[in-house]
Amino acid sequence: MPQRLVLVAKVKSPHLASTLREALPVFLDRGWEVLGEPGLEEAWAQAGLDQARLQVDLDLGAGDAPADLCLVLGGDGTLLYAARRVGLRGTPILGINLGSLGFLTAHPVSGAREAVEAFLAGVLLTDVRPMLETELWRQGVLLARQSVLNDAVLAKGALARIMDMRLRIGNQDAGPLKADGLIIATPTGSTAYSLSAGGPILHPSLEAFVIAPICPHTLTLRPSVVPASLPITITLQDAEDAHLTLDGQVGHRVLPGDEVRLRQAKTRITLLQRPGLHFFALLQQKLHWGDR
Repeated sequence: MPQRLVLVAKVKSPHLASTLREALPVFLDRGWEVLGEPGLEEAWAQAGLDQARLQVDLDLGAGDAPADLCLVLGGDGTLLYAARRVGLRGTPILGINLGSLGFLTAHPVSGAREAVEAFLAGVLLTDVRPMLETELWRQGVLLARQSVLNDAVLAKGALARIMDMRLRIGNQDAGPLKADGLIIATPTGSTAYSLSAGGPILHPSLEAFVIAPICPHTLTLRPSVVPASLPITITLQDAEDAHLTLDGQVGHRVLPGDEVRLRQAKTRITLLQRPGLHFFALLQQKLHWGDR
């Protein structure tokens, strides 16, 4: 049975066609099947690739056995989307950065062909990341459940009043909170929104989560790190125009009395990284650690 590649791409990127031209023949020449979402056909044709070799599948093979590889051509947002759609099924993810920062898609676009050849040669390293399972409950009814790679954010609208929340960690009451919102971030997400809210950077191997308030009413309310083994519950007590945003891409309206329950997900995401690019080298490269 031929090996299968799921292709997830930022279709509006001006670099997509040229990157497809560089990276895809390596798989096609080896007889791999390629699945992709609708919208890839134009860039595929611009790359001069055989249209018959692209299988358009809105579900990205959800009903089949996990694919052998998910190739992400885009930025970190594209990879977060791929993690939820494909990575949660156990398929490893190789990210080629077509964006600006590329903290998760750490392989540069200039080395797209080298990256896929390194994968086929078996020299890329597996980087397993924990996920955060988030549930939204209303009056004892589960409204939504989603595992995220970066963070879950409970926040108010632009013109809404400050939010009153109650936080529970494990079996302990962590007290009432007044803030514009609250970020619960994984180690992977500690370098995203949580970092801009004053949260710490966690090494991705840690089994922990960051709880970072957004503009807290009490200045002594600081970001905290808690063990991933402890479930977290946020009860929204008083707020208007409140929303729960997952990985910055999926949103849900939240009403007073609703509960957001969070715990470490059973499934994990596997990223494929190039040898020699350790976490602190990535911080220096992407966040300019040490620059003066």
